[in-house]
Amino acid sequence: MGLLQLFVTASMPVLNVLLVTGVGSFLATDSIGILSKECSKHLNNVVFYVFNPALVATNLSRTITMESMALLWFMPVNVLLTFILGLILGWAVIQITRAPTNLRGLILGCCAAGNLGNLLLIIIPAICKEKGSPFGDHDRCRTYGLGYASLSMALGAIFLWSIVYNIVRITSMDTEEENKNYHIGSEEHPFLEETDKLINAVYSDLPVSDAESPSSSSQIKVPLWKKATEAVSSVFKSIDLKKLLAPSTVGVMVGFAIGLISPIRNAMIGESAPLRTIQESATLIGDGAIPSLTLIMGGNLLRGIRRSCVSGWIIAGVILVRYIILPLLGVVIVKGAVRLGLVHADPLYQFVLLLQYAVPPAMNISTMTQLFGAGEKECSVIFIWLYSLASVSLTLWSTFFMWTVS
Repeated sequence: MGLLQLFVTASMPVLNVLLVTGVGSFLATDSIGILSKECSKHLNNVVFYVFNPALVATNLSRTITMESMALLWFMPVNVLLTFILGLILGWAVIQITRAPTNLRGLILGCCAAGNLGNLLLIIIPAICKEKGSPFGDHDRCRTYGLGYASLSMALGAIFLWSIVYNIVRITSMDTEEENKNYHIGSEEHPFLEETDKLINAVYSDLPVSDAESPSSSSQIKVPLWKKATEAVSSVFKSIDLKKLLAPSTVGVMVGFAIGLISPIRNAMIGESAPLRTIQESATLIGDGAIPSLTLIMGGNLLRGIRRSCVSGWIIAGVILVRYIILPLLGVVIVKGAVRLGLVHADPLYQFVLLLQYAVPPAMNISTMTQLFGAGEKECSVIFIWLYSLASVSLTLWSTFFMWTVS
């Protein structure tokens, strides 16, 4: 298949996203006022708690079996690598640009956490229905593609709320305010408190002079490993499990249960299944996720245009990481895994793995900046640039990825 035809195939879903995003931005304008900030918040809650879990559960239940589980094991590894590499590259951006302390968590989050769910749920079905698609039958492509995208969304949510959430929480605080409120506000920052406990536990077992510790001989020594274990345990307890068990993650669990337990699968999946109406109803609800998400994204981006500016070097650094360095590393990693036999030969599966390295930052990062009140305006500006350039970047990378797997 020629590159020109692949380019046209890759550009169609991106144009679809742009058009629907434009409608969302139009509805969010002051003159129209339909998709106001309050309305967007309520619609986002419906998507978060109802549409997304239904979409994830129905697509996974149709695609996940015991046989497919053995073939999909590399995706969690791949998603984890996108986060690790993004954090390393984000740290490099911080060092080069000398970014202020309150923006470091935002930069790390934008470089590490990609939009591994929403955009894939939009792009994959659109590519599948194109005549020039290299992924074969439309129905099979859409079913399996949405299954891969749903699993990607769940994995991305788990790593986002367990890794990036705590990084943004810690590093987005102003250094002066952090020092001022350290002792009186330790309950608000349990991660920092427990980290210092761990450090103090290490140093408490180091040898010191009698002048420094005159009463050290009378103190009872607690084993270092026990102190460290207690500190690490406290750190993990401070992580909000409610964020990890997001509705989409629960949808993944339901989808896995239906797909892997044969009696339940036979009762709900298939044209002759006695409980197929449950699956069909959930599918009907889940179909509302994609257009709603795109409209919300358009409204959020419009509001970001009105925010304050941020250093051009920081924006350029995040763009370089997300749209050039990470996709190139993704090609090396995925193609290397294919050569080593770690990834099976399904072109659609390989395409999804590659696309995970080329998507813009996760939209939930803006929620985190709003939650901690640091870098919110700068986040909107960065998102405007990243999502505006995504139309070009995703088209070019999708074309190249389809050419490499076809």
